[in-house]
Amino acid sequence: MPVATQRDYYEVLQVEKTASGDVIKRAYRKMAMRYHPDRNPDDAEAEKKFKECAEAYEVLSDDAKRRRYDQFGHAGMRGQAGHDFGSMNAQDIYSMFGDIFGGAFGGGGRSRGGGRARGQRGYDLETVATVSLEEVLAGSEKDISFTRQDTCDTCEGSGGKPGTEPVSCVTCGGAGQVQQQGFGGMFRMVTDCPACKGAGKSYREKCTGCSGSGRQPRKVELSVKVPAGISDGQAIRVTGEGEPGSPGAPRGDLHVVVRVEEHEVFSREEDHLILRMPTSFAQAALGADITVPTLDGEHELTLKPGTQHGDLIKIRGEGLPNLRSGRRGDLVVAVLIEVPKKLSGEQEELLRAYAATEDHDVMPHSKGFWEKIKTYIG
Repeated sequence: MPVATQRDYYEVLQVEKTASGDVIKRAYRKMAMRYHPDRNPDDAEAEKKFKECAEAYEVLSDDAKRRRYDQFGHAGMRGQAGHDFGSMNAQDIYSMFGDIFGGAFGGGGRSRGGGRARGQRGYDLETVATVSLEEVLAGSEKDISFTRQDTCDTCEGSGGKPGTEPVSCVTCGGAGQVQQQGFGGMFRMVTDCPACKGAGKSYREKCTGCSGSGRQPRKVELSVKVPAGISDGQAIRVTGEGEPGSPGAPRGDLHVVVRVEEHEVFSREEDHLILRMPTSFAQAALGADITVPTLDGEHELTLKPGTQHGDLIKIRGEGLPNLRSGRRGDLVVAVLIEVPKKLSGEQEELLRAYAATEDHDVMPHSKGFWEKIKTYIG
């Protein structure tokens, strides 16, 4: 087909050029459902449009190909496409995008060679690990424990009584899959057999250890590496530590959600730390050398004469490491001038004498303290 006659891929899927990946995926599914040959038998035009929207999705769902297409159009895709859609049939295309259609139209999940669909991947699991701010600074190894449904030790996951032989599943006739009519009979849905879970066989005598399910609960203990710089709520994926899949399918993954404990001294703003440092009026007015805490120890800091309440002093490189680059943020010291609750007679007399000489019209006021911190950091 000449390049000049090809329709714009965004027009094919009826989406804007700014559409997100999820929008493009939903649009492709809708268009493919509309033009699939099972719903349009003996309709050459529908089959043509079906392949056209598959070609559009194959390009627009790939970030690199999409950037090239946006810059050069169809000319930039010559020799770039990964599939010859013109020579493929509908079932081939559905096999390629099986993650989208999940077995629809009798082709999803099948291999190009026509074999039975792969078994269902095991379920992902989630657990929580709590770390301190000090552990965010240095990174850590956390021991975690959780319970998962694991392969039965007695029957090794078969669900049958040890020593017995399986028989062909009566529900699917040994195929491992069943077909169901969907959407008013317009197309077929092919799914794993619910009786044998896609195995194509079952046991008359059930395993007593798992009551025929092939699974039993098991407590698992793991050591998980928590990288330096991780933020509260981020998750660490441990591949293959979820629940087992059906026979021949991989395990799911374990997602460890990290919770960072609140610190009694520091608060966090991305990779930066904030320290609210109490200071006396005399130290702020006259200037002083003070010692401030950091996560690495202590740091000597000089207050200039005339330091104001709410002033921010940045100590570079004393924050937390960035998760990607490892470069550390800053420690921002917020000066908080404390007012004494009790004064001696001499102190009160001196302070009254000072008050009689100060100019109240020029005294600064702190406004929007936390907004000021964010602006200062940024």
